[in-house]
Amino acid sequence: MKRKFIILRASPRNTRDVFGGVSSFFQPQDFGSASVSVEEVELDNSGVAHVLRDPSVIVVPPAMPMKLVEPVDIHGAAPAVAGTSWGIQAVGADTSPFSGRGVKVAVLDTGIDAAHPAFAGVNLIQRNFTSGNATDEVGHGTHCAGTIVGRDFNGQRIGVARGVTDLIIGKVLRPGEGSSAKILEAMTWAASIGANVISMSLGLDFPGYVASLQAQGMSVQAATSMGLEGYRLNVLAFERLASFLRAQSNFLQPLIIVAAAGNESRRDLIPPYEISVSPPAVSEGICSVAALMQTPQGAAVASFSNTGANISGPGVDITSSWPGGGLRSMSGTSMATPHIAGVAALWAEKINLTRPLTTTEWVARLLASGSIQSLAPGIDPLAIGSGIAHAPQA
Repeated sequence: MKRKFIILRASPRNTRDVFGGVSSFFQPQDFGSASVSVEEVELDNSGVAHVLRDPSVIVVPPAMPMKLVEPVDIHGAAPAVAGTSWGIQAVGADTSPFSGRGVKVAVLDTGIDAAHPAFAGVNLIQRNFTSGNATDEVGHGTHCAGTIVGRDFNGQRIGVARGVTDLIIGKVLRPGEGSSAKILEAMTWAASIGANVISMSLGLDFPGYVASLQAQGMSVQAATSMGLEGYRLNVLAFERLASFLRAQSNFLQPLIIVAAAGNESRRDLIPPYEISVSPPAVSEGICSVAALMQTPQGAAVASFSNTGANISGPGVDITSSWPGGGLRSMSGTSMATPHIAGVAALWAEKINLTRPLTTTEWVARLLASGSIQSLAPGIDPLAIGSGIAHAPQA
């Protein structure tokens, strides 16, 4: 039986591992100035084995469905309120002297409403990786992009890094359509055209993949087993690509990749339960983001936020841009992730003022900015990573 597979390929500088392609023990600098490519092809098992004999092949995972990290709550059109959104204040962007000037940010999501006033004066570089049109059909991408770079709307501040003038938009998802192959391809594209920050509020659709295998005649046990192997190889693919792009950033431009931890936990149920960070955020080399909410005692972990993330950001009742020229409030780790992308842009500008920006220092400074001082007492350290990210203040 043939299935769609992804061939992640680079220059043959490493020794192949029979389980995954290139050796899993490579160091980032091993890639040197090699190029990387993503191909989607139909293969059977013998075809996969043949491809893996090519020393340029890094890993060959099956193409798995991807979907939005679905917002937990979406409120109706939110009126603009003069002032600053709570998330902007929580990360200290409202008091930071930095704006993200000179930093290129990429948002891989559902596209964008390019005509929204929040993006006035922003240079939009867009590419559609779906079979539909290039517009934002669901609003998710417009909302996330607004949190990162959005200009003030009727007196309300919604954007963390309002000085970013170059915004790269990859439409990788639309209703009923999304693939890990397209996400990997979009990541390589964004990096190749100069992205310094790649923000992704999306996840792997494991149940959807298992269901598709069952629809092809597989038993539940066989489909689940094959799904788990596909899950493992896709995590590996995102990890290998992230490592490759980070290595390339030493030669081209510094790069940070941030992704939503996922919304599958349920701390508000009886009994409560927590789910670990989901792909692609769980992959090494990608900064995973948990969501926080406001409480009278301070910010607390959102009940839905997956555990084990690297860092946290505001993710409940976040007001941002919405297609059609208005605002909307949404909740989810999808909303927390663009806060971290924006804070990363502010740190990049600060570092760049005094010395050349390197990915290693940049990641370290971003993660070290995490703090628990403003958080509610008794918070679970595992759920928040290094804490809530903070923008540089001087």
